[in-house]
Amino acid sequence: MKLKLFYLPSCPHCQLALRCIDQLRAENPRYGDVEIDMIDEGRQRALANSYDYWYVPCFYLDKDKLHEGHAEKEDVRRVFDKAVGEAGAKEREVASR
Repeated sequence: MKLKLFYLPSCPHCQLALRCIDQLRAENPRYGDVEIDMIDEGRQRALANSYDYWYVPCFYLDKDKLHEGHAEKEDVRRVFDKAVGEAGAKEREVASR
């Protein structure tokens, strides 16, 4: 699964979320398998404007918004768990065919 993370480089909440991502990946190798498409909303305005959110950081899995705004470690963990769970469900679906 691939997450989208909308952020602004100067945003302190985004910087916290990025630190949490690094910490969680160090703690759980499964989280390292989750790709994150980093979208700087200041540089990629057209793409950012095609998604429905107001605050950064904002995490999407496909077109599903998983979290928006200030994100602490447990918030980011829930995002990763959802992404890992979705990937596992897709693998099980393919294997059952």
